[in-house]
Amino acid sequence: MNKTSLPHALRTNASPIDYAVMVLLVDDQAMVGEAIRRALSGEENIDFHYCSNPDEALKVAEQTRPTVILQDLVMPGIDGLSLVRQYRASPVTKDIPIIVLSTKEDPAVKSEAFSAGANDYLVKLPDTIELVARIRYHSRSYLNLLQRDEAYRALRESQQQLLETNLELQRLTHSDGLTGLANRRYFDEYFGAEWRRALREQRELALLMIDVDNFKAYNDTYGHIAGDDVLRRVAQTLAAGAVRPADLAARFGGEEFVLVLPGTTVDGAAVMAEKVRGQIDVLNIPHTGSANGQHVTISVGGATVVPRTNLVSTSLIEAADFALYRAKQNGKNRVEMQVGTARVG
Repeated sequence: MNKTSLPHALRTNASPIDYAVMVLLVDDQAMVGEAIRRALSGEENIDFHYCSNPDEALKVAEQTRPTVILQDLVMPGIDGLSLVRQYRASPVTKDIPIIVLSTKEDPAVKSEAFSAGANDYLVKLPDTIELVARIRYHSRSYLNLLQRDEAYRALRESQQQLLETNLELQRLTHSDGLTGLANRRYFDEYFGAEWRRALREQRELALLMIDVDNFKAYNDTYGHIAGDDVLRRVAQTLAAGAVRPADLAARFGGEEFVLVLPGTTVDGAAVMAEKVRGQIDVLNIPHTGSANGQHVTISVGGATVVPRTNLVSTSLIEAADFALYRAKQNGKNRVEMQVGTARVG
């Protein structure tokens, strides 16, 4: 094979940034997945794939053909090092670099990880600069192996097709078409995962429910096209407020939205609720048909709880919804908070 027949990313004069990188993260914590996705989102030539189910990790790795695997050590149902051994036993993944992610710096665990076949070890969540540097280093080493075989061209084409398919599927299954926020389906999945994590860690989980006041009257006065624009502006405000990696803004349905705030106290949730309410208020979007003012406002209901085994996750949604009902009954354009939930499974 001569040099000119190689893909651009594998020519000897290509800089490290030119290397096409595919990262597969295997971690059951949605918060970690979102944090690493955001850390890599601005990096050139790094594609990201996430697997939250350890039982599917090997199959996903064989299908995705990543250039580096980020593997969590502690997951429900299976030990992370067992997955490392499975990767090494598969002819498809046996050479793919593996960076183990652990919650602590432990020499004994490090030794065991390297013995199992790991290439590197990081304590999560790692610094973005260090994470990117290690990903590029290990990916380049792996791509140098593939340089010996022109099958790399087919590999990259397959990766690109898979990435495009995944992006389209995520757009269709995770996003609300009007507002661009997470849709109800993704909210249900994400909220369920965060509930289980809060239950394991015995940490607070907060939920805000947001409703656009007098929205039917707005549509009747200005038309549905203008109403759609209002929903998009509310969604943009909520998305800007979900600044932490684990925070999620979603469209719940119609003119209702939700904010999932893991690890947030009732006071912290109340501050966030009042912040977004005020931000919508100061937009001063005209609404002559409103029963409580001349501009568009929102009402917010919030609730927090530390999950228990005998408590169903929907009880938090019901508590936030009840608080939203009180906000509506008490005059709208206000925040009401509900502490704790009652319904058990």
